[in-house]
Parts: sequence; structure tokens; C-alpha cells
Amino acid sequence: MRPEALAAFTAALALTGNASSLHASGRRARRVVEESREALAGVLGARPSDVIFTGGGTESDNLALKGLFWERRAAAPARRRVLVSAVEHRAVLDTVAWLGAQQGAEVELLEVDAAGMVHPDTLEAALARDPDSVAVVSVMWANSEVGTVQPVSRLAAVAHRHGVPFHTDAVQAFGQIPVAVDAGAEGPDAITISAHKVGGPVGVGALVVRRGLAMQPLTHGGGQERDIRSGTLNTAGVAAFAAAATAACAQAPNEGPRLAALRDDLVRRVQEQVPGATLNGPPLAELPGGPRRLPGNAHITFPGCEGDSLLMLLDARGIECSTGSACSAGVARPSHVLLAMGASEDHARSSLRFSLGHTSRAADVDALVEAIGPVAERAGRAGALAGRR
Repeated sequence: MRPEALAAFTAALALTGNASSLHASGRRARRVVEESREALAGVLGARPSDVIFTGGGTESDNLALKGLFWERRAAAPARRRVLVSAVEHRAVLDTVAWLGAQQGAEVELLEVDAAGMVHPDTLEAALARDPDSVAVVSVMWANSEVGTVQPVSRLAAVAHRHGVPFHTDAVQAFGQIPVAVDAGAEGPDAITISAHKVGGPVGVGALVVRRGLAMQPLTHGGGQERDIRSGTLNTAGVAAFAAAATAACAQAPNEGPRLAALRDDLVRRVQEQVPGATLNGPPLAELPGGPRRLPGNAHITFPGCEGDSLLMLLDARGIECSTGSACSAGVARPSHVLLAMGASEDHARSSLRFSLGHTSRAADVDALVEAIGPVAERAGRAGALAGRR
């Protein structure tokens, strides 16, 4: 957690009061919540009433997709199609799979290119076939594995031309690159964000809903959060979320270039230590009109090495990385993101994601570079032995 978030969190924990109560303690908690809502709305270019606090990114994705699907289908039963990219986080993919299995949704996965990007023409073609049958479109702002930044404004504009609401999971993007609710036609209608990705606590997030967009709730109870998300609010978590988001967004103009420089150094030196190691996703050097990647993301394939073996060997040296999304870690299957980008299963199984954040320093990159050569050699030998059995 960022120092600002930790200070706000501990200060709020010392207070008594349910933000829904009318007594003095309740009003004091409500003031903390509403000031936090205003702060988050400020960095997102939204109205405070647009911000719906939740328990995290997964809940926000579920609320957006189920809530919009149910609302749109209730208004017009023919609206059963749900369009999402093939590289979404499991919080989106598993949600729409449930809608398909249990609620009669017709789920369509939008193809991506070799860099992991959804082209507006792809979405246009899917919508144009029968726009009146589409309930919702969802494409994540930035990919959680390979860091590809999607052309969200262009995709949202395509959806809006066909009268379809557009949701984006911005959990990875928020705090690293500008994320905002555009008041015009070229902005998402609903945005998912999460506190722990910007240096706040785990267990609190938000769904930012454009004014006037109706959706049905997942939970029913006290009617909190505009009756869209009932439940006693996590006052301390909300306060820490706002503090972390404010700090992250204020620092992003300088922090982005710093992280990108560290990331570029990491990729270059790792490839020097491990010949044949390849970068997945967009190139480091941004080309006009080409795909971009998050500044803190490096996703690298080490041919002949099992990603799980690399991960554990690096972990033994105090270096923590991932073979994919943390939420699907421990599952022995190749990355669905890389497969959707056209990679082979062997390529997908030999990949690691290295993430840099506000606590990362040059010494961290040095430690990885020092370890990666021997680790890759050992993992390669183990992979060769396994292949001969």
C-alpha cells in the first residue's frame, strides 16, 4: 500500500460508524465516504454519483455485465448477444460464460491480432450483423498479461453508433495510463477499477457508471450505492482507495516514463542473458497508430523452459513473477491470452510476466538479470529431461 493510502486506512479504522446511519458517528463515516467518492470521480472525470463502490474488480465486472445484460434483455428480449474480447480477464470471461450457460446469453469472442489488440473493424463487423440483438460489449482497457492497451475510445464509439453500451475492465490500466469517463460519444459507459492495483488495500473497488445508464443489481438489501450495490460500505477501504488513486494518478506523468525505462532495460538485459527469449505483446518502441503496452509490463517467452519451473526457481531467489493472471495461477494450462494471439501451446507455457510498480527500482532489475541466466539454463535442462521421458 502507498503511504498515503495506509495513513487514510488506519485513520478511518479508528473511527466508529456505519455510513448509512443517521447519528453523528454515521454522518462522520458518510462524510469520509462521500469525500472519497468525490476524489475518485475527480481523477476519472466523472460525477461523484457515477462512482459505485464494490468489493473489488471481480465484483465490478460481474455487476456491469450481468446488470447490463439483465436490464437490456428485460427491455428487449431479443438482446441476448454479449461481445467480449478473447483476451479478457477471467472475471469477465467466466461471467459471460455463466450468462451463456444459465441465462441464455449468446457469447461471442472478438478476435485479437498478434499483439493482443482488438481492431475497431472487428467489433464493427460483429455489431453490424444484428445490432438490435446485442446487449453489451466489453473490452478491457489494458491486458492483464501482455499489457496491450486497447483503443477504448474508438471501440466505444463503434458500440455507441449501434446503440450498444460499452464496458471496460480498467483494473490494470487505472493509475498507469489516463483512464477517464468521456462525456462525449467516445467514452465507455461503465469502467471497472480496483484499489490494490494502485497501491490501495485488497477488497475494495468501484464500477463507474455513466449517468443515465440503467442496470439491475446483483445483491439486494439496504439500497446503498443508488440501490445498485447494497451492503454496508467499507469506509476505511474506500478512504484508502481514494488516497491511493489520487497519488497514483498525480504521479503517473512522471512514473510512467520511469517504469517504461526500467521495463525496457529489463527486456534488453534479459534477452542478452537468455538468447532466444522473445517479448510478447506490443513492441517497446511505440509506432504511430500501432498498439501500445503498459509501462510496467514485460511478458517474455523462454523457449524450452516451462514457465512454472522458471517461476519457482526465481521465487527461490526472492524474485516474484507470474505465468499469467494471478487469479488463475496454479492452474496447469497455457495462457488463453497468448493462444488467442496465435501463439503455440509450447510458446504459451514457456512465458513469464514481470510487473513493475511504484516500489520497483533499478536494483530489482539488476537482481533479475543476475538470476535469469542460470535459472533459464536449469529450467531448460529440466525441460529437456522431461521431454526425453
